[in-house]
Amino acid sequence: MLPLRLEKVCITISGQQIIDGVSAVFEAGPRSIIIGPNGAGKSMLLRLCHGLVSPSSGHVQWSGESGSSSRQAMVFQRPVMLRRSALANVIYALAVASIPRAEREPRARAAMERAGLLSIAERPARVLSGGEQQRLALARAGALNPEVLFLDEPTANLDPGATREVEAVIQAIHEGGAKIIMTTHNLGQARRLGDEILFLNQGRLAEHSDAAAFFPKPRSAEANAFIRGELPWD
Repeated sequence: MLPLRLEKVCITISGQQIIDGVSAVFEAGPRSIIIGPNGAGKSMLLRLCHGLVSPSSGHVQWSGESGSSSRQAMVFQRPVMLRRSALANVIYALAVASIPRAEREPRARAAMERAGLLSIAERPARVLSGGEQQRLALARAGALNPEVLFLDEPTANLDPGATREVEAVIQAIHEGGAKIIMTTHNLGQARRLGDEILFLNQGRLAEHSDAAAFFPKPRSAEANAFIRGELPWD
């Protein structure tokens, strides 16, 4: 399925250029973290990659096939919990994906165990804490064994403890073989989880480099200003 290639993609909405000529290649393996100031287009770029929106121009190409794929999943900043138990939320996702009935509950329980949620499997999903709901959303996505997992600011508004728990689940999914492509407004999180950094500003990709090189010495003046706190965060 990978690499995923973006070729001069643009998104224009009501005359406003949200994504402006972005070209990038996402290879299997490294965790790709998308950062940038408020209004940079991070979430829109993620939705474009996932196939939720189509480019106004340019191309999105999955390893020789166009469009989205059933081998990818996405977790949003505010995931939707169904009116059923935490376990049933995961089982439902497997049913929608046409996983054989006999496999659904064992796979769901295994995913919840990896997320540290097995002890609350029968609790209603909608009464869980914000951090627990986000881990449940990750378990629901991870149970599908996606080749690529898109994450849109998965720890926004969570306290440090809940953030660490969510990051641990993300790392476990990555170690299980999934490619992680993620946006974050948390620079520390980008340092902890990122293998490569994509820096967006005003809809343009200003820099795409290894995290080890990006943080000590960004190549672009825009990224330097962002790291110094001179551009607004989300």
